[in-house]
Amino acid sequence: MKYCRFQLNGQAHYGLVEAVAGRDEITRLLLHTPEEAGGDMEDFRTRRMDHVPFAEATLLAPVHPTKIVCVGRNYREHAAELGNQVPTEPLLFFKPPSSLLGTGGSIRRPQIAERVDHEGELGVVIAKRCYRLGSDEDVRPYILGYTAVNDVSARDLQNKDGQWTRAKGFDTFCPVGPVVTDGLNPWTGVEVETRLNGTVRQQGNTRDFIFPLDVLIRYISQVMTLEAGDLIPTGTPKGVGTMVAGDVVEVTVEGVGTLRNQIVEG
Repeated sequence: MKYCRFQLNGQAHYGLVEAVAGRDEITRLLLHTPEEAGGDMEDFRTRRMDHVPFAEATLLAPVHPTKIVCVGRNYREHAAELGNQVPTEPLLFFKPPSSLLGTGGSIRRPQIAERVDHEGELGVVIAKRCYRLGSDEDVRPYILGYTAVNDVSARDLQNKDGQWTRAKGFDTFCPVGPVVTDGLNPWTGVEVETRLNGTVRQQGNTRDFIFPLDVLIRYISQVMTLEAGDLIPTGTPKGVGTMVAGDVVEVTVEGVGTLRNQIVEG
């Protein structure tokens, strides 16, 4: 099952996305936010609507998290390309919800940054509150679905500051979308690809995670309570690179679709 968030008659709505006669359409409106669904997409209450072709919809970020808990250096080759050691335990940092951006929106490149990089990732959306999960507890009931994320990073500011809040936290620095789906299995492998102006820059697969999802979610839950709707970008493959005004960046996650944004001067 897939859902998106989109504009309809000037208002934001969540809608189910289904294939109809060979093309994706938004077919039904959600009566409640996904965070209120009780932890399972099958519990979504919906109502009929006039179908909207997905390709013609004005899409918004399909998540509304209380927090965005990111994972750094979760692919060995990415850690190596930036001259960093492979972490021995998950490396966590935050992006603020104010950094969220939907597909089609413009990433604003701040003038104070000399280098702004793309980082395509699989994002995990939390289904229900979880805290201090047991070492053998199944994490799957706590996952509502998956999406694509671009962890946009001001690399020079990241290196200058030593901690990552400013470099990762600018408005528009967390594009997410185009949908959330429960139809993936990152443990067996999901392809993640980033293209810049049509040229492939990053290719990875979640089976190459240093820390798989069960380890990540249990680890984070020992530190903080994860609430329904919270977003976990799970790390980026090698090939991160700079973006300038006029560039178009696309992050494709297998089974999710393509998150597409243009870079503008901020």
